[in-house]
Amino acid sequence: MASGSDRKRGAPGARHDGSQPNVPPPSRAKTAPGLRARAGHLPTVTPPTLDLTKVRRYRLAARKHLVAHAALGRPFRRGASLARFLAGLPDILAARELRAAVLAIATARRAGRGVVLGMGAHPIKVGLSPLVIDLMERGVLTAVAMNGAGVVHDFEIAYGGATSEDVGPGLREGNFGMAEETGRFLNLAIRDAAASGAGLGAGIGRAFASMRLRYRRLSILAAGSRLGVPVTVHVAIGTDIIHMHPEADGAAIGATSLRDFHHLAATVAALDRGVFVNLGSAVVIPEVFVKALNLARNLGHKVGTLTMINMDFLRHYRPAVNVLGRPTEDGGRAIQLTGHHEIMFPLLSAAVIEELGG
Repeated sequence: MASGSDRKRGAPGARHDGSQPNVPPPSRAKTAPGLRARAGHLPTVTPPTLDLTKVRRYRLAARKHLVAHAALGRPFRRGASLARFLAGLPDILAARELRAAVLAIATARRAGRGVVLGMGAHPIKVGLSPLVIDLMERGVLTAVAMNGAGVVHDFEIAYGGATSEDVGPGLREGNFGMAEETGRFLNLAIRDAAASGAGLGAGIGRAFASMRLRYRRLSILAAGSRLGVPVTVHVAIGTDIIHMHPEADGAAIGATSLRDFHHLAATVAALDRGVFVNLGSAVVIPEVFVKALNLARNLGHKVGTLTMINMDFLRHYRPAVNVLGRPTEDGGRAIQLTGHHEIMFPLLSAAVIEELGG
């Protein structure tokens, strides 16, 4: 027990008034207005009483409307033509953008301007190769640019009439992408293209023609070789299954893909007042295109008024920026058509053919 003198002086460290150090004295501030008497409650909020007799209104006729009766869609009649179907689409939002895309492509080709299709591999896997080839044959598409995976699926369809595999089971066993014909044929074709000074797309297209693959009529690369329409291939090392095969030659892949980048830059240099369509590539083609555009402009080519069309199942950052945004900052138009490739691209293709009159 503390001694009487300790009690008088206070415990060790205690202040002369008996309080403990660093302990603030009780607050003597008055309770703020609106606070409840009980501690720990925030101020209450009392809503005002609304006087609805003072609501401000306007006449409907004075308002600017976003949708008018003339823009509404018209029902389809059995037996009607495709032209009637297209004319019956609402002139609103995506249907309006579709019409703008069709008109831009048709106008560019009538004026002798280029229309370039950039694409990923997924459009091939959902059955669009015949439609792309048809547009090449009709002269609608003046060039095609695809990523490295597009070559894989284009070859497998040309070789055996089928493509795509279930990745999960193959990945568990380490067999995913290890088809011998795909890896051997494409890598050797790329080596030959490198040795001949050709680009990757042109070299593989020639290989398809020389091997007379059974389903080569379904190959976009073979069609490019046959029609003289440039088909360039833009590869990121390690992204494609053929890079896992022993025949893969990094020097050959890099050299031929770089040549194709230069070919694409030359194509873009002549694309003023033309159209670029990005179909289903979220990263590679948008990145390659913006670099090709910059190189063309750096070398003094005027590429200003562009119509940029992005078609994808989902909206992604890089197409939004590198396809729709940056290339059209100083002129042109950006068009976004979102939806399933296997529906949207046939619709666009058919509408363009109708607009051009076959």
